Amino acid sequence: MTRGVFITGTDTGVGKTVVGAVIGRLAANAGLKTGVMKPVTSGCIIRDGVRVSEDAELLAYGAGLETLPPEATPYLFTAPVAPSVAAEKEGCRIDLEKIATDYATLAATHDFMVVEGAGGLMVPLAGGLLVADLVRRLSLPVIVVARPGLGTVNHTLLTCFAARQMGLAVTGVIISGFPDQPDEAEEYAPHLIGSLSGAPLLGIFPQIETENTRDLVDGVVRRIARDPLTILLGKELGLD
Repeated sequence: MTRGVFITGTDTGVGKTVVGAVIGRLAANAGLKTGVMKPVTSGCIIRDGVRVSEDAELLAYGAGLETLPPEATPYLFTAPVAPSVAAEKEGCRIDLEKIATDYATLAATHDFMVVEGAGGLMVPLAGGLLVADLVRRLSLPVIVVARPGLGTVNHTLLTCFAARQMGLAVTGVIISGFPDQPDEAEEYAPHLIGSLSGAPLLGIFPQIETENTRDLVDGVVRRIARDPLTILLGKELGLD
C-alpha cells in the first residue's frame, strides 16, 4: 500500500508548498519513488495558453520529478479565491471522487505520495464539502504547517483539534519560515505548540531570504539535514 501524507495549513500562505516539496525531497532521498498531487489550485497561472499550478511544479521539483501527469492537478482555476467560489465562477463543481480516482492512479505507480491541500482544513470545496472531507476520502494522515508569529499557537491548536474531531490522523506539526532571530512570540511558539497541540513537533523550517522558490526548498533541505527533528520526521512518515 502506498504511503503518503496530506499537507494542510493553519491558513493560506503559511508555507505548505515548501514543506511539501521538502518532504518530497526527503522521501526521494530515502530511495522512494515519490509522487505529488495538488488536487485543487485557485489562482493558477496561464503559460503558453495552458493552465499551470506553480505549487504543483514546486512539489514536483522537490520530489525530483521532471514532468507532472494530468492526474496531479485535476482542478485548475484562475480566480485567487476559495476553491468552491473559483469553481462556481467557471461553471464547474469539484468532485471528490474524481480526485480520489486520480490519486489512486498516481499511488499505483509510486511508493510515497505528497498531497497538498488548499488553505486549511475548513476551506470549502463544493457545497458542504471541505478540504477535511477530501483528506478523509483519501485516507491520508495530516501534517499541519504553521507560521511562527503571534497567534500561531491558537491557530495551530484549533487546526489539530478540528482534524481530530473530524476523524483525521495528525502525524505532526511543522513550523515554516522560522527566523534566525525570532521575537519573543516566535521564540516560545514551538515549545507551546509541541506541548499543547497533542501532535509531535516534526520540524522548524528556517526562513531563507530568496525570491526563488526552488532555492528556498534547496536551502531548507540543507539547513535541516542535521536537525534531530528531521530524523523524527522521517520516522513518523516511514521514510527510514
